[in-house]
Order: sequence, then C-alpha cells, then structure tokens
Amino acid sequence: YEKQIWSLKGEIQALKDEKMQLHHQLEEERVTSSGLKGEVAQLSKQTKIVSELEKEIELLQTQKIDVEKHVQSQKREMREKMSEITKQLLESYDIEGVRSRLSVEDLGHLNEDGELWFAYEGLKKATRVLESHFQSQKDCYEKEIEALNFKVMHLSQEINHLQKFFREENDINESIRHEVTRLTSENMMIPGFKQQIAELEKQKQDLEIRLNEQTEKTRGKLEELSHQLNRSCEEAGTQRRIIEVQSEIHTKEKEKFIGKIQEMEEVTEQLKKQFETESEVKSSFLQEVSRLTVENRNLEEELDMKDRVIKKLQDQVKTLTKTTEKTNDVHLSPGPKEYLGMLEYKREDEAKLIQNLILDLKPRGVVVNMIPGLPAHILFMCVRYADSLNDADMLKSLMNSTINGIKQVVKEHLEDFEMLSFWLSNTCHFLNCLKQYSGEEEFMKHNSPCQNKNCLRNFDLSEYRQILSDVAIRIYHQFIIIMENNIQPIIVPGMLEYESLQGISGLKPTGFWKRSSSIDDTDAYTMTSVLQQLSYFYSTMCQNGLDPELVRQAVKQLFFLIGAVTLNSLFLRKDMCSCRKGMQIRCNISYLEEWLKDKNLQNSLAKETLEPLSQAAWLLQVKKTTDRDAKEIYERCTSLSVVQIIKILNSYTPIDDFEKRVTPSFVRKVQALLNSREDSSQLMLDTKYLFQVTFPFTPSLHALEMIQIPSSFKLGFLNRL
Repeated sequence: YEKQIWSLKGEIQALKDEKMQLHHQLEEERVTSSGLKGEVAQLSKQTKIVSELEKEIELLQTQKIDVEKHVQSQKREMREKMSEITKQLLESYDIEGVRSRLSVEDLGHLNEDGELWFAYEGLKKATRVLESHFQSQKDCYEKEIEALNFKVMHLSQEINHLQKFFREENDINESIRHEVTRLTSENMMIPGFKQQIAELEKQKQDLEIRLNEQTEKTRGKLEELSHQLNRSCEEAGTQRRIIEVQSEIHTKEKEKFIGKIQEMEEVTEQLKKQFETESEVKSSFLQEVSRLTVENRNLEEELDMKDRVIKKLQDQVKTLTKTTEKTNDVHLSPGPKEYLGMLEYKREDEAKLIQNLILDLKPRGVVVNMIPGLPAHILFMCVRYADSLNDADMLKSLMNSTINGIKQVVKEHLEDFEMLSFWLSNTCHFLNCLKQYSGEEEFMKHNSPCQNKNCLRNFDLSEYRQILSDVAIRIYHQFIIIMENNIQPIIVPGMLEYESLQGISGLKPTGFWKRSSSIDDTDAYTMTSVLQQLSYFYSTMCQNGLDPELVRQAVKQLFFLIGAVTLNSLFLRKDMCSCRKGMQIRCNISYLEEWLKDKNLQNSLAKETLEPLSQAAWLLQVKKTTDRDAKEIYERCTSLSVVQIIKILNSYTPIDDFEKRVTPSFVRKVQALLNSREDSSQLMLDTKYLFQVTFPFTPSLHALEMIQIPSSFKLGFLNRL
C-alpha cells in the first residue's frame, strides 16, 4: 500500500508539472499578445509618419510652384519697368518745343548760343546713366533668377528623394498590413486555445480531486485493517482476502486513471493536428478564392466581348434582312436611295407620334441594340421635316407637344429611377441636336460636311432650347432625389455601424453595451450594399446613354450625401467617436475611392466631397495630448468647422486601455488656435444641398441619314425621306 501511495504521489507530481507547463504556455501566449499590441502601436505610428511625409511633399510642391510664379512675376515687372522708363524718357523730351525753336527765323540764334549742342550732350549723359542703371538691374535680376533656379533644382531633388522614401514607406506599410492581417487571424484562434486549455485544467482538477479522495479512502481502510489485525489473528485470512480484493480494485482504478491521462494526451495531440490542418485548409481556401475571383473576372470580360460581338452580328443580320426585302420588293430599282435625314409625318399623326415615342415607350425594351438618345434623334428628324416645309405652325405644335409629353411622362413616373434616367438622357440629346444643327458657328465646329448640310434652314429654335434646358434641370433634380432616397437608409449602417475590419473592431466601447442590440438589427446593410447601390445607379445611367459629364455630377452629389449623412451621424453618436471607428471610416473611404477608380471617375470632384469625413476619421485616429498635436489638428482639419472639431474631441470615447480620453485642457488649446478662423457656427451639414448642374454640349457622331426606326416603336406612319 505504501508503494501504491508513493506511485500515486508521483502521478500527482507529474500532473502538477503538466499544470505548470500549461501555465508557462499561457504566459507565453500573453507575451505574444502583448507583442502584437506593440506591433499595432508601431503600425499606427508609421501611418502617422506617412501622413507627415505626404504633407511635406505637398508643401515642397507648393513651394516649388510659388518660386516659379515669383520668378515669372519678377520677369514681368522687369519688362514693365523698362517700358515705363522708355515712356518717361520719350514724354520728358519736348519734341514740339524743339521743332518750334528750329524754325527758319531762329536757326542762326540757336547755332550762335549752342543750345542744341548742350541738349545733345545732356541726352547722351542721361542715356549713359540709364544704360548703367539698366545693366545693374539686369545683373541683379539675373543673379536672383540663378539663385531661384538653384532653389528650384534643390527643391525638385528633395521632392524626388521624398517620393522615393514615400514609395519605400508604402511598400513597408503594405508588408506590415499583410503581417497584421495574418496576426489578427492568429489572434482569432487564441480564444479557442484558451477555452481548450481551461477545459483541460478542469479535467486535471477533477482527476486530482478523485485521487485525493481515493488516497483518503485508502488511508482509512489501512487504519481499519491495522485495528482488525490487532484484535484477532483468526480474521487475518479474511482480512487478507479483503485486502487483495481492494488492491485489485485499486490497481484497476489506477489503470483507468492512466488510460484517462493517455486519452487526454491523445486529445491534445489531435487538437494540435486539427489546428495545423485548419490553418492549411484556410490558406488553401484563400488561394482558391483568389484563383476563382481571377477566373470570374476573366469570364466576365469574355462574356462582355461575346455580348458585343452578338450585338454587332444582330445589327448586321437586321440590315441584311432589310436589304434583301427591299431587293425582293423592287427588282428594277435604278440605284441605292439617298436619304435626307428627315421623317415625313402628317399633322393628324402628331398625337400618335408623341403617344408612341414618349408616353408609351419603356426604357428596358429600348436600350438594348440602340444608339444613345434614339427617340431624341427621331424627334429632331421630324423637326427638320417641319423646318423644310417652312411651316411655322406645324413646327411650333410639334415642339410644344414634345415638351409637354416629356413633362407628362416624368410626372407620371416621379419614383421610377430608370424612366427618369432615360428621359433625362433623351432631353439632353434633343437639346444637343437643336444646338448642333442650329447653323451657329460655335456648334458647327465638330460637324462633318454631311452634318452641316442637315442644319435647320428657316427657323431659329433658341427659345425652345432654353425651355428644354429648364425641363432637363427639373428632371435632374427629381433624378437626384430618387437616388438619395434609395441610398440614404444604407449609408449609416454601411459606413459606420458595419465592421468590415473584424480583427480591429472586435470590441465595443465601454458604457454602450445596451445599444449594441439596436445596431445589430441593421447588419443586413454593409459597405458592399452601398457599393452595389452605386454600381446600379452608374450602370443604369450608362445604359441609358447619359452624358459622362452629367454622370460625374450625379456621382459627386451622391458622394456629398454619403459624407454629410455619415458625418452628421458621427456628431450625434458618442459610441462611434473612437480610434477604431476612425480606422473603419478610413477603410470605407478607401473602398469608395477604389470604386471611383474602377469606374474611371477618379478625375471628378466626387473625391473632394469626402474630405470633411476623411479629416474627421483622421482626427479620431491622431494622438491628442501635446501642443504639437493641437497645432497639427489646426493645420490639417481645414474642411471641418471649429464647432465640428470641438464636438468630435468632446465626444471621443476610448475603447481599449491604451487609449486615453481627451482632456479639457487639450480641447481648450485647440479651441484657442481655431478662434482665428472665420467659418460657420453650424454643426450639422445640410444633406439637402444640391450642386449647380451644367449640361455640356456633346455633338452627336451619328449621321441622321443612317438612323433607322425599330419596329418596336410602332412608328410605321413615319416615312424616311
């Protein structure tokens, strides 16, 4: 029994050693987690350094531009001074007085006194003085120009050096981002390991408790056996049998415990293998996802190419069928008929034309295999026919009916985005046709000789152009309102509440746990929802043939709404004013910028409308303790008003232990620096603000003679001339 007790004590000691090893493993994991936090802090510092380098590059570029402007202004001043001095010399010399004195009567008097000689000598001296003065000024200016050129060269070298350094920093940041994503994925695995370790510790504690209970039971039994041996020797045999039975039971229990310990070790090994296999599966899964995305893009491009080829073939088949029908109908035609680009119609068919071409036309069935603005071109061909007849009443009736028809169809479909986009495009195309074929020189520059022959001959329709422009402005405003109503409910859930950076935004701010339940209800909307809605708007506008400049203006209005709504929600919610949320907003802004780049809209002004939101995200991430930080906030946050900056600083709510609240003294420092600024005292942005729209003139490249009317338009009563 003593040997069994010693063996049990040894097993207990081994279990304690295993427990110590698990504690050491936990400490190592804590050290690794603290190292990860340090790396994240270093990453945030490096992002700040990159922003400072960007500012320095911008400052150097502005200095270079200022130096070049200064040199040019000095050159201009030199030229102006030279011209002024020559003018003064010419004005100071009294030519008329000399002429009057050089009359025939006073010629001898002049020669006797020698006044002419003295005047000549004085002028020579004055010219010498002026030449020396101009030469000295020229030398000074040349020296200044050389010095400025040297400065410009030095600044350009510094800019190149900083650009190289900035590229290196970008490469380092990209590698750091990849490392952070890898570490965050590993951090996501740490809680599972901790749970498994806790379960193992619980099982070990249970085993220790059972061993202690068994040792106590064995001790009690040994005492009872010793007493029984002392009492009687007769019961020794029975006691020995009992002891043997108990020893067998103990050996069986010991074997069971050893089996359980071995099972635990096997379970731990299996868990380690499972984690290794899971990491391998994840890496292979990511590689497969990237490969599939590349294949999907290639397939989409191939499908687009095939669709284009199919459309071209369909157009060729239609033209061939029409030509074969015409040849079958007319066997002895003298030659190919030349069209004049006009459509003949009767006065009584005007109402039918407006009904079929404007009121009953559906954009979805028309857009496929159609030139942009085909209804507008058909209407203008009818206008040309009325102009060729020199019938003022017919032309006036057609123009009024067209404008009223467009107003009516827009009024009947005020909530239909596709219909508004279609008729905004056709109204602009009709307006461009009226300008292109008006006969005015400024609009005829881009026309071909055949298009110049199709200009209007008898009437000036400039008044109707102004009316159509007003109608287009009304359609555009309603068009923008529909887009804003559709995208506004998605903005706050997608830009603020949805957390796409799972490894960074895993925690919630302290003191706001009750509010998380209401936020989770809107998780159906994500940043991808915002991008999908923008892509739907963009594709619909492009399909309906809307002018690219008008598309840029609409996208700029939408981006302004996204920035204004997000910023207003940020002002109203303290739980969103944190460093992590600033990183989230910055990430979402980068998604929007990538969307602009994919749609070739990076040159538009839409990116500038997000500048206040970008500065607010930077303000949430930047350090807010020292005087240098306050000065940096004053210099950087130029698109935010004083009230907005102070509101964000007062609403800042730290999430982690390493973050600190913004002290009132720091807020007062920033406010003292911002008091010199003169801006509005309004906190919230006006989300209903509309930028002024301009309709660019883009001449049509399609010849009117080649335009054919589809049978789906139901315009068989029109006759091509």
